This record gives sequence, C-alpha cells and structure tokens, in this order.
Amino acid sequence: MQAISPPSPLKLLVPTRPRLAPVTPNKLILHCIYRSDSVQLPNGVGSSRADWQSSCAILASKVVSQEQPTDKSSEDSRGADHVAAVNGHKASIDLGLVPLNKGSSDGDSNNKKPTKSLSITDLSPAPMHGSQLRVAYQGVPGAYSEAAAGKAYPNCEAIPCDQFDVVFQAVELWIADRAVLPAENSLGGSIHRNYDLLLRHNLHIVGEVQFPVHHCLLALPGVRKEYITRVISHPQALAQCELTLTELGLHAVREAVDDTAGAAEYIASNNLRNTAAIASARAAELYGLQILADGIQDDKSNVTRFLMLAREPIIPRTDRPFKTSIVFAHDKGTSVLFKVLSAFAFRNINLTKIESRPHRDCPIRLVDDASAGTAKHFEYMFYLDFEASMAEVRAQNALAEVQEFTSFLRVLGSYPMDMTPWCPSRSD
Repeated sequence: MQAISPPSPLKLLVPTRPRLAPVTPNKLILHCIYRSDSVQLPNGVGSSRADWQSSCAILASKVVSQEQPTDKSSEDSRGADHVAAVNGHKASIDLGLVPLNKGSSDGDSNNKKPTKSLSITDLSPAPMHGSQLRVAYQGVPGAYSEAAAGKAYPNCEAIPCDQFDVVFQAVELWIADRAVLPAENSLGGSIHRNYDLLLRHNLHIVGEVQFPVHHCLLALPGVRKEYITRVISHPQALAQCELTLTELGLHAVREAVDDTAGAAEYIASNNLRNTAAIASARAAELYGLQILADGIQDDKSNVTRFLMLAREPIIPRTDRPFKTSIVFAHDKGTSVLFKVLSAFAFRNINLTKIESRPHRDCPIRLVDDASAGTAKHFEYMFYLDFEASMAEVRAQNALAEVQEFTSFLRVLGSYPMDMTPWCPSRSD
C-alpha cells in the first residue's frame, strides 16, 4: 500500500530521509528519532516517552530496518539508540514519523484561513504554530465533521478539506495540528475509506468523539416539497433517511455527493429549485436555505463516531477508560482469527469492534499453489478495537500473543474513550 503523494512542486517541502544502508537478513536494527524525555508511566510500562513509543512500534511487523554500523564512532555520530524490551524482545525502534528539519529556521508564515476546501494542489508550507489549534476535516463549513471537530477541540480553527486523503496530508505536512474523521455510524456502518487510509498514512489515533446526527431536508426559500424531483446528499445520509423520505411522499431521485453541507452549498450556488439536500440545520443557516422537514433520520438514535488523529501518539494511562485500535493480517492456516479473539477473551478484554478489509497487497491466494484451478480464499486485514490501555500489562501480553500467529500487526493508537453522556440527536 502506498500513500498518495502531493504534486511534484511540494516534494521540496517534505524532509527527505537518508539512503538506507544494505539490509542485513535476520538482523533487525531500528532507530528511535525521539530524545528520551522522562515521563513516568503506570504499571512499569517504561520510564520515558521513547519507551512507550518503542513498545508500540515493536509490535508492528515489516518495519524498514537498516544495518547498524559496527564502528563506535559512527554510532556516536548518529546518536545513542534507545533499546526497549517487550516480552523479552529487544530492539531499537524507528517509528517512521516525518523527521524534523532541525537545520531550518525559516520564520515565514501564512496565517490566512482557507476560503475554500483544500485540495491536493493547495497543500503548501504550514503557518507557524499559534495558540489556536488547527483541526482538519472533510467537507465544507456546516458539515457534521466540522461540528465534531468543535466538540473534540473547542475554540479550534477548523480547516475544511475536499477529500479524506487531503485531511491526512494536511496533518502530515503540518498545515493542521489534528484531524477529525468519521469512522462509523450507528445506522450506516463503517466508513471504509478512512479505515484504508489509516493503514496508508502514518498518523496516530489520539481520541474519539461521538456526535449525534440530526438530518434536515433543505431547499431554496419558497420551494414546496411537491416540487422536489431530486434529493442530494452524502450516501450515508441518504441511506439513513430513506424510509422517512418515502413517508413524506417524496418519490424524487436520490443522488450521492461528497458531503452533506456540500449538497446544501451546491443547491444555493446553482439556484436549483427542483432539488433538496439532506444536511444539518447549520448548513441551512450558512447557505440561506429553508428547512422543509426537521429530524428526518429513520432512527432518532443516530450517532457517528469520529476519530481524532495526530502526528504523534499520546502516552496511555490507567486512571480513566482507554480504548486501543490495532490492525493485523493473519498467517495462512485455519483458526487464526479464533486464536486472535481468544487472546483477548482469556484476559477479559472487551472487544468493541472488528472490521475486515481486503488485503490490497495480496487480495486472493490459492488453497493449493501447486494445483491450477483450485478454490481461492480472500485475504483480509482486520481492524480491531478493544477496551484496554496499552499501559496495562494484560493488553501488552494480549498483543504479544497475537503477534505470534499474525504476519502483520500495527497499533493505530491507544486513546481515551468518549464517556460523555449520550442523548438523542436534536437540532441545535
């Protein structure tokens, strides 16, 4: 899998890595790019930030390794490696994050807030950090993702992006400090695109926020429901309101667009008097539309779970409920998935979600490679969430056991759970 790269003019903006030395088989030498800042962790996980980061990284397989110079002077020139131990295994860890350009002292900044959604061609050097947190989201002002960003980071500067890919790149290129992206909806299910992008990009989940979704049917002022011949919105929103639209007597054509607020903006900018949009009440206010019907979602208990992403992971704790997200691919063989689930069941760790996605590097394999025409199996990557902190020994031991019979394992993040009281969706 390969992340989408920005256009060629941007290549000079991203620090380049030095060429790797020849790889030595059967020898894993990795290097941590962080200095060891003393941070006390509970339950003896480690005494520094690098200990925690190394503990997570050592659980991932297929990490790019490089040969360590045998000359001591060479080691001193590269800095001391931090060695972490997890279940008896020791290694120096390179987390693969974007390296800091310590030699750059460019003070130029661009503090303009984008007047339209970012696209890949808009990616440019990030402004200098200020006191206001910059949070990227997919959509235009008035989108539910913007409201979720405001709930996750109050008083933040919300940065709209036109595609999910651009949201990831905005954080990676320091245009934004955080990203807030939808992961799943209680009615529509998982947002598969974002699960795939989590694996393609090197961002970490640092939190979650659950946001009640309240859909409205919007149209231009003066337009009546019986004149509507088309309803446009995000595919998830259309699916969440299908029954209610039928009950309203709307036999209009359903048409999918990129986002809900974008549908409202499109109607307003093109003066479409035969088209309605499914979006939020705030989108109606922003784009001068009237609300034909309020609360049209089929289930009033409609909630979307959003993930908060950052360039660096947070240090897990045990003084509040935590959730951990991982992704893994299993080795060939039977009962592997059962063994993975058993590793958590035996330690009384509650699983909150498991999602399978096609293994893009190897989507299909033969049952018997020696025989042509035999049955084939689909290969999957499994995304799994469980209620435990990586600061807990039981979580570390569970992942160590999972690693024994998986070909790939990556910790996407260990982060606080959203424990805010739930309430049915309503108009704000």
